[in-house]
Amino acid sequence: MSLTSSTSALDPPQGCVLSPLLFSLYTNGCTSGHQSVKLLKFADDTTLIGLISDGDESAYGTVEMIVDFRKDPAPLPPVILCDSPVTSAESFRFLGTTITKELKWEQNIRSLTKKAQQRMYFLRQLKKFLLPVKMLVNFYTAIIESILTSSITVWFAAATARDNCSVSSTQLRR
Repeated sequence: MSLTSSTSALDPPQGCVLSPLLFSLYTNGCTSGHQSVKLLKFADDTTLIGLISDGDESAYGTVEMIVDFRKDPAPLPPVILCDSPVTSAESFRFLGTTITKELKWEQNIRSLTKKAQQRMYFLRQLKKFLLPVKMLVNFYTAIIESILTSSITVWFAAATARDNCSVSSTQLRR
């Protein structure tokens, strides 16, 4: 099982000099109180990994996501743990990338473009202060473009024309 923390529009961007320090400060008190649950902190993401032994899942809840590409998938019997069915998830967020059970990327791209568009506000504010173009481009590259290219090697090849248009609408015209 793996669960990841979510990020907000106020989090520092990936690659920011302050990211490791802020991540350490924010997650310093984040610990696991159960011996079968391991907490992995990596750069600016947190992952919980748990081992269910002897049917004891008291340390965390369990969710499954089924990826099935058959034309007519047969309904699968529910997974039962401790006399309770395991909840099936439609999507899963891992290292900032949203993976859906259909392996479609619209949800992930929508999330990335929304976050990038929120940060475009700050670029417009800086432009109002008549900052040099070079500084605006540097800001865009570090704060906005880094979001748009997040996990791009995973989703770009499968992105639809509509998805690519959505990403392009947030790109800086140089």
